[in-house]
Amino acid sequence: MRVLLTGATGYIGKQLLPVLLNQGHEVICCVRNKKRLGGLEKFNNIDFWEVDFLKDFDLNKAPKQIDVAYYLIHSMAYSVTGFAEMEKKTAHNFRNYINLTKAQQIIYLTGMLNEDDLSEHLESRKAVEKELRKSDVPVTTLRAGIVVGSGSASFEIIRDLVEKLPIMLAPKWLNTLCQPIGINDVIQILSSCILNKETFGKEFDVGGADILSYKEMLYQYAEYRGLKRRIFSLPILGLRISSYWLYFITSIPYKLAHNLVDSMRIKMVARDNQLSEILQIKPKGYKAAVEKSFQKIEENAIIASWKDSFVSSAANDMFMDYAEAPEFGCVNETREIPIDTDSKKVLDNIWSVGGKRGWYYANFLWKIRGLADRLIGGTGLRRGRTHPTEIYNGDALDFWRVIIADKLNKRLLLYSEMKLPGEAWLEFKIATKNGKEVLQQTATFRPIGLWGRLYWYAMFPAHLFIFSNMAKNIVRY
Repeated sequence: MRVLLTGATGYIGKQLLPVLLNQGHEVICCVRNKKRLGGLEKFNNIDFWEVDFLKDFDLNKAPKQIDVAYYLIHSMAYSVTGFAEMEKKTAHNFRNYINLTKAQQIIYLTGMLNEDDLSEHLESRKAVEKELRKSDVPVTTLRAGIVVGSGSASFEIIRDLVEKLPIMLAPKWLNTLCQPIGINDVIQILSSCILNKETFGKEFDVGGADILSYKEMLYQYAEYRGLKRRIFSLPILGLRISSYWLYFITSIPYKLAHNLVDSMRIKMVARDNQLSEILQIKPKGYKAAVEKSFQKIEENAIIASWKDSFVSSAANDMFMDYAEAPEFGCVNETREIPIDTDSKKVLDNIWSVGGKRGWYYANFLWKIRGLADRLIGGTGLRRGRTHPTEIYNGDALDFWRVIIADKLNKRLLLYSEMKLPGEAWLEFKIATKNGKEVLQQTATFRPIGLWGRLYWYAMFPAHLFIFSNMAKNIVRY
């Protein structure tokens, strides 16, 4: 069976893909940029279709021979306001395309819509559903609340709050009821709905076994982790203050925090439906989902993280088109260190940079730089990295984005997502020079105006000191 998977590089899509392949389906993965597949290229029996449904595209060149299409496209984190129009246009373009195919079913994952007073985010999700239902193809709508799983934005928020704050003065929305569901249950439900005619043209709420307030979720997480925590709700914390509260304490960007907080005031409890009976799936409770998440973390088996999608980015993905750091109008600082040890070990060190491993020299200065970036609205260092030793094109790496991760040719190129008066790249390469292997490390900066030039020369002494020792330690360790 041929399955079209939109949002293939997103948190849900990345985890759904291997399940579909294990079921024997042939999958067409929709990606906006083939240069940032995020590890999807390692799978067999898949095709890639480079398409942006927000823009016009050639329908004649689009794949038509498909049986089922998953709609997992989301624009919530790209703007505080105005994303509803983006979402509606995307759904409209998708509907026009799907009507030309052989598809028998659309499967759409959205949020719970059981309240009259919805957030802008949930209203936009509702509008998308209405747009999809105008299609000639029957739609199966699955409405979920909080998804709990290693790497999900919801789980990482809970994790950051509980792990970092012994005492929380929290917003009143922590008392809102919701019905969290584990990521494994969501994936099982999504994959089980394929061509199940009992689900055609219907909408279903999907929730776990427990109905909890957000405060209870935090306390149960703390209990699982063996941490004592005290939480006090303050009614004076409004939407904007609550959003900044999450932004500074957790790793999520402000735009995403704003839209999540706006939705967290909405009760998300599933209505009775027959989906569990139709699919013979009984979702587990919250504690079981948390336990499963930590199993994945401890095994370094996190398949996907919201941080690796561009919802965590301060920029769009146009810079992924760079195969090299630019030269025109740029300044750079290059280090070249002879490799007297096993170059494979040096390559492993390059592939382990950032995250918990750090940057091999003066990590406290990197943390200060990350904090400064955070204070002016940047990403800071809190994103870390999804896997301690694996990197793929498009991954987040602290406040960098991976452009090229080519282990075969021993080359790693990073693009800075810090708040800067210009653009910055950092490249590591193992090359052969005069018959001997060397580590080439190059920091490139393209300044914008006078402030960009002043920034580079002001930071140059520190860069000279840090980058020099960093390169030496990558070879030495």
